Amino acid sequence: MNATLLAVALSLVSAGAYAAAAVAQERLASRIAEGESGALRMLGSGVWWSSVGLNAAAALLHVAALKYGPLTLVQPLGALTLVAAVPLGARLAGRRVTRLEWRGTGLTLIGLGALLLTASGPAPNDTLTVPEALVVAAATMAVIGMLSRPGTRPGLRHATASGFASGVASALTQTVTVAVTDRTGPLLGPQVVIVALLVAAFAAGGLLLSQTAYRGGLGAPLAVVTLSNPLAASVIGVALLGERLRGGAGGILAAVAGAMVAAYGVVVLTRSPRSPAVEPAREYLPSIPGPSVEPAALRLSRP
Repeated sequence: MNATLLAVALSLVSAGAYAAAAVAQERLASRIAEGESGALRMLGSGVWWSSVGLNAAAALLHVAALKYGPLTLVQPLGALTLVAAVPLGARLAGRRVTRLEWRGTGLTLIGLGALLLTASGPAPNDTLTVPEALVVAAATMAVIGMLSRPGTRPGLRHATASGFASGVASALTQTVTVAVTDRTGPLLGPQVVIVALLVAAFAAGGLLLSQTAYRGGLGAPLAVVTLSNPLAASVIGVALLGERLRGGAGGILAAVAGAMVAAYGVVVLTRSPRSPAVEPAREYLPSIPGPSVEPAALRLSRP
């Protein structure tokens, strides 16, 4: 098997692992109610740790794929996570994928593909210095804090914060990888150690934020994560690592058009109805013959 085919195979398996992890997180989030005990229940769940293992395996496969194939080939294939996760989640939930979900998924992938093809290129040899990494980390933490502030309903804001955290973690991982493999400095120098700690923090934060985002469903939050992740990494690459959009003015127009199409795809996914929830109070009320009795909660809620 040549290097290109190996890169494609590794990328496909990586996308499948990411999709399975996302579905597991969404199903776990739907079973755990919000509250102080939610985190403890999550950490004690085998499903949660299975999703952690799947995410870790997918990340390793993605890094391996980048070793055998160019970024312009491997990175767009990561968007197949969305294609795999939406039908997989629907099948496990015992329903069919709706036409609206297929439409939103397709639009998001088309737009994301246009963005990645114009913004990505060969892996850079430049790395972030320790001060640059700390500034990036501080700015990202500030943005994540605003998106996931207390009182914010779980959903697309948390998904955006998760994508930013994961994208920054990927960009910082590139710095660690280049610093370790170029052999120009100590293996465990300050740059490697500090940036590696930041990678661990942002990777864990992105995982927890995505878990919160999936309480509102899978399709739209996963689309936002899939879109915001490469956007965050691209901003770092353009601003600090000397990367440029490919294709000049045409590339910029294609990137803008791709962003608009992907954003519309996310909007379409948000319109996809989830399975209607059963009202717990009415589900367990026995059927009693005679005149209906209005629940006290409803009486008190009236003006």
